[in-house]
Amino acid sequence: MSYEPPTPPADLATEIVNTLNRSSPEQLRDVATYAESLAEHKERESRLEESADQDDVKEQPDELPDDVPAKATITIKNINENRYYYWQWRDGEQVKSKYKSPVNPDE
Repeated sequence: MSYEPPTPPADLATEIVNTLNRSSPEQLRDVATYAESLAEHKERESRLEESADQDDVKEQPDELPDDVPAKATITIKNINENRYYYWQWRDGEQVKSKYKSPVNPDE
């Protein structure tokens, strides 16, 4: 019985494929974890850019802290199996966050 290695995606650069093929299983797992985190980060940035580009600006609640800009949106982060609201906004090339409150499980 012969084992065939997986086929890389056609649009993946040859340089990346070659680097991955030379990597150890531990390095590949680290790359997979990093790639997933990076993809989530880029998707979040994209959503922030889209919401910032929209003409309809949602009215912000009165409890908006002084150090949080009006363009901020509320996101939910899962930390240690708990859910929390965070204000999130773009500041130049960076995405900034500020803790708001825990998520009410009845919502």
